[in-house]
Amino acid sequence: MVLKKTVAALLALAAMGGALAADLPKLGGPLRTKPITIVVPFTHGGPTDELARVLADAMGRALKQKVIEVNVRGAGGTLGTARAARAAPDGTTLLLSNIGHATAAALHPKLAYDPVSDFEPIGLVADVPMTLVGRAKLPAADLEELVMLAQATKGGLSYGHAGAGSASHLCGVMLMRAMPAEFTSVPYQGTQETLLDLAGGHIDLMCDQPTNTLAAIRKGQIKAYAVTGARRLDVLPSVPTMHEAGLPGVELQVWHGLYAPKGTPEPVVARLADGLRQALKDPQVRARFAALGAQPVPPEEATPGALRAKLKSEVERWRPVVEKVGVLAR
Repeated sequence: MVLKKTVAALLALAAMGGALAADLPKLGGPLRTKPITIVVPFTHGGPTDELARVLADAMGRALKQKVIEVNVRGAGGTLGTARAARAAPDGTTLLLSNIGHATAAALHPKLAYDPVSDFEPIGLVADVPMTLVGRAKLPAADLEELVMLAQATKGGLSYGHAGAGSASHLCGVMLMRAMPAEFTSVPYQGTQETLLDLAGGHIDLMCDQPTNTLAAIRKGQIKAYAVTGARRLDVLPSVPTMHEAGLPGVELQVWHGLYAPKGTPEPVVARLADGLRQALKDPQVRARFAALGAQPVPPEEATPGALRAKLKSEVERWRPVVEKVGVLAR
């Protein structure tokens, strides 16, 4: 009799343990036994990919959980973003995207997801200015000469970018308005491919983060005309800002944000946001970001509320611009 009662009690405890395990995502966070996957919707080796690899390592240490990064490129970042939106909302699949997340709806009316309502913001990650670069033999010594060349070139200088809505595309949109001049659009699957064609002399211009362009600039494979930040980059001190070079008002910081799928429980989001803040405080992360020309955000911006507000304001900022000059992508 005693044996039967003991067995029954053990079975009941086992059943309760199974129920608690099933409810674990609801009660406290992602399953600790599963790795967290950060989806980067851009090409391997590109600027956002480089930041993601640094971030994944640091968040893994902070959360004491394996964090891996995967690339799902295509369609200006919308393919990978759609995959992340469809993932289970348990905190084990995240999205690291850039400013293009805010412009996707304006550029792609038939998106398979809503950039705002289909995601739970976790926090802002880093800001990176862009570099305007040209092929080595382009006959323009500085930005002033480049503007004159662009305005005088029939059909427009060829401008490479990573697809509609990508940061490299948005930079081109701003430049066309500011010069003003027309470009011949040359879309690619990613900025690495764009850079290879630029270094090979097959296209005239591109605009990309120093994460991608720095090595080629230093080797003299491409020309650097200006950076789109408010101040010069420490890693490129001789390259002027757009304002210094003669195009005031052309300022573009490529901000990056971390998201979870819609419906991810609030405690899970809070845990991930805490892991993000810990990662961004890591001296190794800050040093590696600086070497890439990236500036990690302060702790108060690595929060769900800050990213939600940033995304809303950027959607409002870019929609009229893209709708007016978005032909560059087509």
